[in-house]
Amino acid sequence: MAELLLELFSEEIPARMQARAAEDLSKLVTDGLKAADLEFDKVEALVTPRRLTLIVDGLPVKQPDLREERRGPRADAPEKAINGFLAGNGVTLDQCEKRETPKGIFLFAIVEQKGRAASEVINDIIEDAMNKLPWPKSMRWADQKIRWVRQLDRILCLFDGKVIPVTYGPVTAGDTTRGHRFLAPAEFSVANAADYKEKLRAAKVMLDREERKQVILEGAKKLAASEGVALLEEVCGLVEWPVPVMGKVDDQFMDIPREVLETSMREHQKYFVVEDKAGKLAARFITVSNMVTADKNAKIIAGNERVLRARLHDAKFFWDQDRKVTLQSRLPKLDNIVFHAKLGSLAERVMRLRGLARELSADIPNCDVKLADRAAEIGKADLVSQMVFEFTELQGLMGKYYAENDGEAPEVANAIAEHYAPAGPSDMCPTAPVSVALALAEKLDTLAGFFAIDEKPTGSKDPFALRRAALGVIRLVLENGLRLPLGRIFAFAVSQYPADIRRDEAVQDLLAFFADRLKVHLREQGVRHDLVSAVFALDGEDDLVRLLARVEALSDFVSGESGVNLMAGYKRASNILRIEEKKDGTSYDADVSADLLSLEEERKLYEALIDVRHKALPLLRDEDYAAAMTEFARLREPVDTFFEKVTVNSDNADERANRLKLLAQIRTALHDIADFSKIES
Repeated sequence: MAELLLELFSEEIPARMQARAAEDLSKLVTDGLKAADLEFDKVEALVTPRRLTLIVDGLPVKQPDLREERRGPRADAPEKAINGFLAGNGVTLDQCEKRETPKGIFLFAIVEQKGRAASEVINDIIEDAMNKLPWPKSMRWADQKIRWVRQLDRILCLFDGKVIPVTYGPVTAGDTTRGHRFLAPAEFSVANAADYKEKLRAAKVMLDREERKQVILEGAKKLAASEGVALLEEVCGLVEWPVPVMGKVDDQFMDIPREVLETSMREHQKYFVVEDKAGKLAARFITVSNMVTADKNAKIIAGNERVLRARLHDAKFFWDQDRKVTLQSRLPKLDNIVFHAKLGSLAERVMRLRGLARELSADIPNCDVKLADRAAEIGKADLVSQMVFEFTELQGLMGKYYAENDGEAPEVANAIAEHYAPAGPSDMCPTAPVSVALALAEKLDTLAGFFAIDEKPTGSKDPFALRRAALGVIRLVLENGLRLPLGRIFAFAVSQYPADIRRDEAVQDLLAFFADRLKVHLREQGVRHDLVSAVFALDGEDDLVRLLARVEALSDFVSGESGVNLMAGYKRASNILRIEEKKDGTSYDADVSADLLSLEEERKLYEALIDVRHKALPLLRDEDYAAAMTEFARLREPVDTFFEKVTVNSDNADERANRLKLLAQIRTALHDIADFSKIES
């Protein structure tokens, strides 16, 4: 058995693309090997900033030979057909067998195909994989027509110790590579994977991504411990020989909001953020050098401190300048910012948010309508601050700091900070009443506006993140237990837009969209989507808290024996009604004539339906769904007995019609719970 060693050596691959590229290369090559009947024992995919490496062990040196039996035409077929079969399979008539079959005597050819040398097949597989590797972004260089994530410098490809001359553009594979760009840049040759790993380590390259991460983590912890602080973050993918070093943040910058400092260090400079023992941000940062220098990286540390100092000078300037004016004074600038070409300016959006916040306050316990209105009024003002212009990811958070600086109520400041939340399934949901009101208003206005101009999500495309907004509304409602009538709120949100847009259609589309989003949200929690559909189909059911309670009770009901049997009775009744109503061209949703109930079984069913609905409907109104379901379960026996003893399609026309009306009453009764037609068996 043989070993394949492949290294694709290039200029630095962006860190965010490295792990996925290693996975993609491994899958493309191994899928190709399997398709070519080249089985293997194990695969190892490795990646550093400058190289993608793949090691496949336990490969055969050639493909297996294939022996295939192919049936041809009948032995007495026309000569042209026989010659075509012989030529197509590369055999002569003498090499064929004549065999008796139930359909006559046919020609059979045994076709043998010798397996190709594995090195030839692997060459094709690798070249194909390199052409198909799906980089998120790629580039051409010099006058080359090929593309790669960065300039491809060399290919190392060995199979069973011998070079496979893989070619990609101007680069042809050999048996050489290079080590660390600065610490060991000389070229060297390798004989196999073990030799490759050993020589790379000697050349200051750690191939294993997890090992590099561990070195960074342990080194950073050691540095942090020496300063009395704890490491918060870790990164990997920028270095081949990681050397953690610690720098200092100038004290003059430590009064800037923590989020600004963290963003500057972590997002912009890729530095580790550290805390002191009290959990406060420390005046230190940890970065990872790709070098070991004689001065113990003193110049590298000084350089990183200088770069951070320049960035934080700007941040401090923005922070100091922004606090000189109030959020209120910034509001006129929102007139000059377009929210969307069809939906007006940001100032117009603020007016809609205020209207929604006031409307929602009535449905949110303990929500002060004046505070909710104030939060909506100034909640977007930080978008025209210098800090948010530079650090867009801090919108909302900076608004909170500026609101506190202006002396606004704490509820208003916190609502501004939280009104974009939840931004994703793992994001925390606001719980403070004013924060909930503004967060709901933010999402509902977005949904209403884009649905009103028919900019709905399609397939995988959702450019305005409307699915995320809907999920945010669902979580805000359910996690805060809000009794919010969605239909009314959607209608109000849409009514704030001009009358010439599709208002009524938008409300209906939004309700259908929320039904789908709710199914997705609840399915992740193990709730059946058909039960959600069945309850959502009820007229006027748009209270998500009540809907969820009804779904939970329905789930228990249909999973029990009584529920299963009653479901079967419902489906039988519905099927008969569908057929007979179509045939008769009429609906049997009408009152039953008690005088025409000639059999005891139909009288008992009729009485049970009246009694059950009389007792269950008040329970449904009181939202005691479990008790209501228990009442409906009593219908099981009379329904079963009815179908066993009663012939619905009686020869007597009046009797037949009356019994069909009785079936319609079964359907109507169960629709008090949910639309059972939407429940899957």
